[in-house]
Amino acid sequence: MDLLKNKSKLEERFDEVNQELVDPKVLGDAREMKRLGRERNRLEKILASMTQFQKAIDELKDLEEAVKGDDAELREMAEEEIPAAQEVRDEREQELKLLLTPRDPADDKDAIVEIRAGTGGDEATLFARDLYRMYVKFAETKGLKIEEMDSSSNEIGGLKEMIFGIKGEEAFGTMKFESGVHRVQRVPATEAQGRIHTSAVSVAVLPEAEDVEVAIEEKDLKVDVYRSSGPGGQSVNTTDSAVRITHVPTGIVVQCQDERSQLKNKNKAMKILRARLYDHERQKQDQATAEARRSMVSTGDRSAKVRTYNFPQGRVTDHRVNLTLYNLPATMEGDIEPLIQALKLADSEARLAAGVGG
Repeated sequence: MDLLKNKSKLEERFDEVNQELVDPKVLGDAREMKRLGRERNRLEKILASMTQFQKAIDELKDLEEAVKGDDAELREMAEEEIPAAQEVRDEREQELKLLLTPRDPADDKDAIVEIRAGTGGDEATLFARDLYRMYVKFAETKGLKIEEMDSSSNEIGGLKEMIFGIKGEEAFGTMKFESGVHRVQRVPATEAQGRIHTSAVSVAVLPEAEDVEVAIEEKDLKVDVYRSSGPGGQSVNTTDSAVRITHVPTGIVVQCQDERSQLKNKNKAMKILRARLYDHERQKQDQATAEARRSMVSTGDRSAKVRTYNFPQGRVTDHRVNLTLYNLPATMEGDIEPLIQALKLADSEARLAAGVGG
């Protein structure tokens, strides 16, 4: 596949976008300015990557020509430098493939992440807390902002559930492959005999939807208010500030109790509801194109085991790309970039081969 064949067209589009960004009609439309700004940034990255890829190809070609030459000293130097040049060329090719992948329109959106403890009792809640901490630390390294939306904890400090937003450039596109079941194998702090237990935590990553993208009728909502409760069920508020919203047509239920204000809890609950309804529609569309996407890395099946964190052996394994890394301590401190890049590349290659987008 010639990754450089459309460079001239991309350069033309880059110039067009720059012109549109100074059009008075566009300057008065914040939504269109945001969309064009994102397109400009993406085109700029692609064109810069193409330049770097071409440079790497040319440098490798020069070394290969030198190997064929009559100058013995130059030939020897070129032979030594070729492996490193090939490695640079391959890295630049991977970077460009990722940038050229047909886009999922939701990738640029902010994300809402839902973490829930599964099998494993208290140990699962402790691992849910560890995963949340891992994502917070990862977000910090990427310049993404975290907004807690709702949580439920237990007496030992574990999380039965944590819902939070991630805001920033390509937040959903960065986080979407975290969806699925995350399994942990370790000796729980609550285990007296020192036996290794296996527990599971489910993660769902949803693109945050804007008001105009999801039409929600007031008549379709059932809103209940009640008092917030903390670990063990004790009331932590003297007013009915917690909010539960049921979307009657789909049966989707959302609740928020973290804020002391009923209005703030309702606003957060509506934000989560919009994301779930938007995701619900995306899932239906994905089913319609399932054949084209069959070989791609899954982001939709939330019951699929996606990753195992084995503490005794210090390894983390992502089962979708058969990647095992022996750097579990660093992973739990937020260094999940190698896993995310491997997943992105696998999905990118499948999308390029299938010629499909979102």
